[in-house]
Amino acid sequence: MAKSEASRAKKDNFLIGYFKETRAELRKVHWPSREESRMLTLTVLTATVGLAFLLGVLDFVFDRLLNGIINLNALAIGFSVLLVAGMFVSGYMITRERR
Repeated sequence: MAKSEASRAKKDNFLIGYFKETRAELRKVHWPSREESRMLTLTVLTATVGLAFLLGVLDFVFDRLLNGIINLNALAIGFSVLLVAGMFVSGYMITRERR
């Protein structure tokens, strides 16, 4: 009996063992249904498009602000100062609430 097990161990090389173990693990996986896959894909696409839109708007706003500062536009400079001050105040408020 020991000889047959030893001879089988020699025949099963690393690659065959790897594929057998991979197949056994894939049998344990809970695969989503078609409807679950569709809903999850739709969720990811919606989040991606929404974040792309948000980043595009932020890029546009900051581009206008930076061009306004470079051209010494008083309105852009004032809005930038208010934006930075608002960021500091909101940061302070957030850290104050955690204490």
